[in-house]
Amino acid sequence: MMSASSARGRIATITDVLGRFPMSIVQVLFRLAVASVFAKAGLTKIASWELTVQLFADEYKVPVVAPEIAARMATTFELGCSVLLIAGLATRLATLPLLGMILTIQLFVYPGAYSEHLTWASILIFLLTRGAGPWSLDRLLGLEPRESTSR
Repeated sequence: MMSASSARGRIATITDVLGRFPMSIVQVLFRLAVASVFAKAGLTKIASWELTVQLFADEYKVPVVAPEIAARMATTFELGCSVLLIAGLATRLATLPLLGMILTIQLFVYPGAYSEHLTWASILIFLLTRGAGPWSLDRLLGLEPRESTSR
């Protein structure tokens, strides 16, 4: 039988090894994961524009903004910000409209979908606070400081 101190030692070793997993990989995977969700939604919207506007009028009912304008804004942000996230360009800025969309959808459209929204928002908040990482145009262009990925 393994002693308590031996078990703690093994756990510490495993934790240390896991802690060495490159953050750069996590940042790329997060960018791709969240971008894929929003890009897919944007592509679905442009595939059938009339249906999209109708959905904004009948189901989504975003307050204050006309359905046509809300549909255009959502599609623009979903596609544009997804491209920026994939490239790692203006990453921190690109997270802001998507976080705003998530908040709007959570509050006014699908309040029961908090688990999905919380997952997406968590990834976006990570990217907002930690940046795109070393494998990004932000880093290549000097728009992201080197120390932002070591935290």
